[in-house]
Amino acid sequence: MIDHRPSYPRPFNTPLECGLRILFILDAQRDRPADLQRLVSYDYLLVHSGDVPGGPSSLHPAVPFRGSELLVKRDLVNAGLNQMHSRELLKKSFDASGILYYPTQLTSAFLALLHTAYAQALRERAEWVVRNFGDFADSDLNAFMSQNIGRWGGEFDRLTALRELEL
Repeated sequence: MIDHRPSYPRPFNTPLECGLRILFILDAQRDRPADLQRLVSYDYLLVHSGDVPGGPSSLHPAVPFRGSELLVKRDLVNAGLNQMHSRELLKKSFDASGILYYPTQLTSAFLALLHTAYAQALRERAEWVVRNFGDFADSDLNAFMSQNIGRWGGEFDRLTALRELEL
């Protein structure tokens, strides 16, 4: 079988990039665990915080239909979690509710080494996500994401319709 994927490195939307963002989220949560679904939602909110009324500006560009990222992000987040776990930057706990993820002692120490403007923006938005959504029950967070997913990125449809409108 021939692999037709480009051979150049992909710096964006990789498990490594996603895993690093998840470390910022887990560090902001301190000792509160999070399951995969919560981390998928948090990762979206971290990157596209400007989609939430009153939220800080988004880290990544507002692209059309970005709400659909939630549908494909699960595997990417899972792969990122596995990479970070293999480096002992997070730990997994298994209980009756499923797999939960926690920061380790290395998480904060590792993140403290990152001093770029982007790393600082990740810290600030991770704190914002946890402050605004950390107390949501799983069902409430899922409901919030479900209610808004169709709107996120939908503004591009409205702009296209306005351009095509004849007056």
